[in-house]
Amino acid sequence: MKLAKPENQGFDAARLARIDPYLKARYLDSGKLPHAQLLIARGGEIVHFSHQGPAREGGAPVDEATLFRIASMTKPVTSLAFMMLVEEGLVGLDTPVHHILPELKALGVFKAGGDKVPFQTTPTEEPMRMVDLLRHTSGFTYSFQNRTNVDAAYRAGRIEDWHGNLDLDGFIAALGRIPLEFSPGSEWNYSVSTDVLGAVVERVSGMKLGDFFRQRIFAPLGMHDTGFTVPADKIDRLADCWTMVQGKGRVMYDRGAESAWSREPRLVSGGGGLVSTSLDYHRFCTFFLNKGELAGTRLVSRKTVDLMTANHLPGGSDLHAMSQSLFSETTNAGTGFGLGFAITMDPAKAMIPGSAGEYYWGGMFSTSFFIDPVERLSMVFMTQLSPSMLYPIRRELKTLIYSALND
Repeated sequence: MKLAKPENQGFDAARLARIDPYLKARYLDSGKLPHAQLLIARGGEIVHFSHQGPAREGGAPVDEATLFRIASMTKPVTSLAFMMLVEEGLVGLDTPVHHILPELKALGVFKAGGDKVPFQTTPTEEPMRMVDLLRHTSGFTYSFQNRTNVDAAYRAGRIEDWHGNLDLDGFIAALGRIPLEFSPGSEWNYSVSTDVLGAVVERVSGMKLGDFFRQRIFAPLGMHDTGFTVPADKIDRLADCWTMVQGKGRVMYDRGAESAWSREPRLVSGGGGLVSTSLDYHRFCTFFLNKGELAGTRLVSRKTVDLMTANHLPGGSDLHAMSQSLFSETTNAGTGFGLGFAITMDPAKAMIPGSAGEYYWGGMFSTSFFIDPVERLSMVFMTQLSPSMLYPIRRELKTLIYSALND
């Protein structure tokens, strides 16, 4: 790994140097975060790569080899896998999902019932299409939302348990017995949609999702430390992971030395199961910044990347208007959703520095990334604390990073 001189990439080095002390004072010294790693690049050239805090309780600091659970930063990888199959003519964005997953053909929209009372449903206004899975307009939900009888049924069935009784096919079958929260395309709701998309990739390609990722994406892009499990010879590199519990503070969630990620999951999660490093995910970001190519390897065309990074919410809407749950906050005004990423449509409405056309996402353990194709700028931030909505780290980092541009 080489670090480019910030000045040669249009940065004010002194302003860039303000970021690490800010993170230390605000988040590490205060005990809010266990550790932090930040990678900033322009044009694919790394200009800043810093590490603070111990990777494990009482252990050595995080470093460039540290492995992190990236949770929903898995979603863009699954979305890319699907779009590779689209380019091969094997499936389309407008393909009804039940054409590939017939278990979901009879799904209706919740009307009444639940909690040991049979569900009553109404027919969907439109069939669920593949684009609904990619942009989270499918009508599915997540069990942790704690809002409706539908997400209660997810919890009761433990259908999102990676080490439970369901494999990916069983997961799809279970979803086929629970109503949708709304008719596909009518609302936006963060959900298991990308896990369902992972099942689509398996059925269409004839490959296990982990094998597809490894052979078709990670090996070609040189992402050798990314996968659904951590092998025994790398487990010493996996950071501890924490969660915040009301009344108790920061509590150990998954100890690196004894991690659940050291065991093969029964339910492979295309929505949140990967472990990676900052350097691996930087390669993934640079691949997208280069419009589908990295170091002479092209996985998708420039036009496919353009399609993925456009806003696909119906009517050109944004998350604030379309979401009825998570991400409906005012700060998500001016933010659309593409095929696997959130899309900044209007930085003024989003109230944060950036460029129209920037795309990004994060994970439940407070990891995040963004890619700005206008400034050719990218960031990867890693830590291990859930839930991710606790602190406005991504917004603060973006403000600091953009303030350091000097060209």
